[in-house]
Amino acid sequence: MALPKVYVVFYSMYGHVYKLAQAIQKGLEKSGKVEVKLFQVAETLPQDVLDKMYAAPKPDVPVITPAQLAEADAFLFGIPTRYGTLPAQIKAFWDATGQLWAKGALVGKLAGTFFSTGGQHGGQETTAFTFLTTLVHHGIIYVPLGYRHPNLSDISEVIGGSAYGAGTITDGDGSRQPSQKELDIAEFQGEEFAKTVAQHFSA
Repeated sequence: MALPKVYVVFYSMYGHVYKLAQAIQKGLEKSGKVEVKLFQVAETLPQDVLDKMYAAPKPDVPVITPAQLAEADAFLFGIPTRYGTLPAQIKAFWDATGQLWAKGALVGKLAGTFFSTGGQHGGQETTAFTFLTTLVHHGIIYVPLGYRHPNLSDISEVIGGSAYGAGTITDGDGSRQPSQKELDIAEFQGEEFAKTVAQHFSA
């Protein structure tokens, strides 16, 4: 029997969400319960603008098309926050999924989320809220992380993430990279999400 397919789909301008995505992927693969593929969302900004923004080079990861979503059983979406909601690149990707919506092609699939913000109160939770409407309209079942990892209750240092998913705090200039505690949460989310997916599709 084939394993359920999980696509980790992210957008990352400065590399922070990509690092979380790699940790998520590690956790998914460690579970041994799912087949995993890593994808990035297409960039919508021209290269000269990205250069002026000091954006990081794009990782060597395939760019996903909306049609490919139908191939997977579940998803973990990596979303950098822009003013407490989705960046334009993520929005443009989902705006192109109308044919999938019309066919109900994503109904019953599972999804989780992970994030980055510049500050502690930059909107990791509000980004989850605003993304939920997209999932709901497609009939996708949302799987939160909850507070099952102890690092989410650790107040000894700044740690991204919440009950909605793993996260990292980047600082306003992007100088802070994901900490080991944040990466541990991301890996844990991947592993736990895989268990949920396996249980759901074996029922």
